[in-house]
Amino acid sequence: MAGKNTIFAVEAIVITILLFIPRVFSDDSVPIPADKSQINSWFETNVKPLDARKDTLDPALVAAEANKTTIKVRADGSGEFKTLTDAINSIPQGNKRRVIISIGGGNYTEKVKIDRYKPFITLYGDPKNVPNIIFSGTAKDYGTVDSATVVVESEYFSAVNINFVNSAPRPDGKRELAQAAALRTGGDKASLYNCKMYGFQDTFCDDSGKHFFKDCYIEGTVDFIFGNGKSLYLNTEMHVIPGDPMAMITAHARGAGNVDSGYSFVHCMITGTGKTAFLGRAWKPFSRVVYSYTDMSDVVHPEGWSDNGKSDYDRSVFYGEYNCKGAGATMERRVGYGKKLTDAEAKPFITLGYIEGSKWLLPPVAL
Repeated sequence: MAGKNTIFAVEAIVITILLFIPRVFSDDSVPIPADKSQINSWFETNVKPLDARKDTLDPALVAAEANKTTIKVRADGSGEFKTLTDAINSIPQGNKRRVIISIGGGNYTEKVKIDRYKPFITLYGDPKNVPNIIFSGTAKDYGTVDSATVVVESEYFSAVNINFVNSAPRPDGKRELAQAAALRTGGDKASLYNCKMYGFQDTFCDDSGKHFFKDCYIEGTVDFIFGNGKSLYLNTEMHVIPGDPMAMITAHARGAGNVDSGYSFVHCMITGTGKTAFLGRAWKPFSRVVYSYTDMSDVVHPEGWSDNGKSDYDRSVFYGEYNCKGAGATMERRVGYGKKLTDAEAKPFITLGYIEGSKWLLPPVAL
């Protein structure tokens, strides 16, 4: 009996030790702090690098990151490739490793597509000389969603220090199908850091899947963030280009109540002037958009939201604001279907759990 008691005692000690060994993982439940100065420390605490959390990440992602490789694209010919298209074509279908495409400064005038069979691709731009990927495709030429300068259909895409530009002329109301996208993200589990998107109407197609954006910039006029993605935007600026009598920042396309999608903007900035911009218009009847801790300039129309002329949508859209500030954040004249959220209502939209970040979100790569 004494021997058994000794064994039990040892087991108890081992279990106690194991219980108190700190486990490192990304915590989906910790809210983004109300104090904007704490964003980076919150991010570093809750989005640990790969080595600290292999047990909690998607196994396919862990395997891909363990076998990563880098290829260089340089416009001057000093890399393995001179164009992004050639670099992407070199990656095999069914790719299972992280491929970091290191892009030197300068302009890359090409239309780029990363199809669904090429996951785990990172576009990494020189932070001291951020590259511009430029094309001038329009909806008339390619259709709206495929007009994008860069089209991403694959999973686990990431971009760091990249400017996405559609250089097509500003729609003037005379030319048909003149809208033109700079980027479309249609794959699941995409992250973008310090990226900028330039265009006018339909600048960014946040099409489908879970996405994360930090320290980004998106400009446009009408529906310049549109699609059916489920995305968390953190410390990102949305700039309304002046000149149109009415502007729309978002046009979310959630078509049914059981669809798990929506845009959440946290500690973002809405810049511009003139009280012309609506925070969102209902592209589809269950459109869902929430702004939290966002600084809104007076470019925001006092009514805040648009049901796109379809009053029956008023009962089904979910448009929320939580602790926002600035001249455009005044709620007195908001439409009746725009909600001032309580702490409990806002919480699901201000954590990484909104995009299940603990399973796939990693800090930006650094070369």
